[in-house]
Amino acid sequence: MRVRALALVALTACGATLAGGGPPPAAPAPDARFDPVIAYLRSQVDSAFPSAVVAVGRHDSVLLLAAVGHYGIDDARPVTPETVYDMASLTKVIGLTTACMMLVGEGKLDLDAPVQRYVPAFRGPGKERVTIRHLLTHSSGLPAWRPIYTETTTRATAFALADTTALLRQAGDTFVYSDLGAMVLTQAVEAITGQRLDAYLDARVFRPLQMTSTRFLPPPAWRDRIAPTERSQDGTIIRGTVHDENAWRLGGVSGHAGLFSTAGDLARFAQWLLGQPAFLEWTQRQNLPPGSSRALGWDTPSENSSAGTKLGPRAFGHTGFTGTSMWIDPDKDVFIILLTNRVHPTRENSRIARVRPRVADLVVDALSPR
Repeated sequence: MRVRALALVALTACGATLAGGGPPPAAPAPDARFDPVIAYLRSQVDSAFPSAVVAVGRHDSVLLLAAVGHYGIDDARPVTPETVYDMASLTKVIGLTTACMMLVGEGKLDLDAPVQRYVPAFRGPGKERVTIRHLLTHSSGLPAWRPIYTETTTRATAFALADTTALLRQAGDTFVYSDLGAMVLTQAVEAITGQRLDAYLDARVFRPLQMTSTRFLPPPAWRDRIAPTERSQDGTIIRGTVHDENAWRLGGVSGHAGLFSTAGDLARFAQWLLGQPAFLEWTQRQNLPPGSSRALGWDTPSENSSAGTKLGPRAFGHTGFTGTSMWIDPDKDVFIILLTNRVHPTRENSRIARVRPRVADLVVDALSPR
């Protein structure tokens, strides 16, 4: 399989990179080219979100690392580049997809193998035809979501319910962005590695890359620098606990949500990806189902995309429900990371949808020759 061969080459090449590391990216000197980006984000404070941190860079440098706004309605402190955000669905690509790339490269995971090879409990009509590739491209036929957190009481019973949820479509027929599919894929990774997902990623990705502010289940000592998310039904504000209810039921550790991180750590991750061109095979559209914009785990630019209108056709990225996003363009050698807590104090604020593409376009304008 070409992807497997490429991933093997990438893993061999990235061994030294992962073992190297170095200090986290420092905030670069002010660059007037990015003044419009920062000014625009400031204009959105208390409208689209309470706070935002933006990072822009290339494979070998961070060009912009800036923070605007304050933590929340009950915390007027200004956020900083070290502020920790709930990644929400960025967990799917930073965590779950990366784990799959590692395992494919080691010959332990086959993209075109049936899911049942790794997760025997994944049973029901038509499920024998669902492959790992289907899960990564959201074409498995599984529904998008169900309230597992109200239907189960433990991590084990939550996974069991995801495994036995009936398909809505035949595998490969339809694109449905599915958290349930990511939950199933989480089990495949954990079955292969013999480790819970957080332990595997910490040992294989986060610690080697010195992403010291990236983890599931952030400790109490981090609480003061974590951006709050939503006000819960009992009136308390969620802070340091995963916002996604189903991830919470899964003990805070799942491939679909649960990761916390900073813009600086994600800049390091983006630089690592840009330095592994063989991994970019994972970021090409799979045409599964035909016409889908999805790559393996990642998304690609499409009409009305959060990527804006000026990134190239080989760009890849993802968003998170809490207000996070990352886009990487290998041809322009640029990454754009935007972290916000737009769900604070309520998820009903959807203005982030217009902010993301505008920021991406402003960054490309800033980097374009005058």
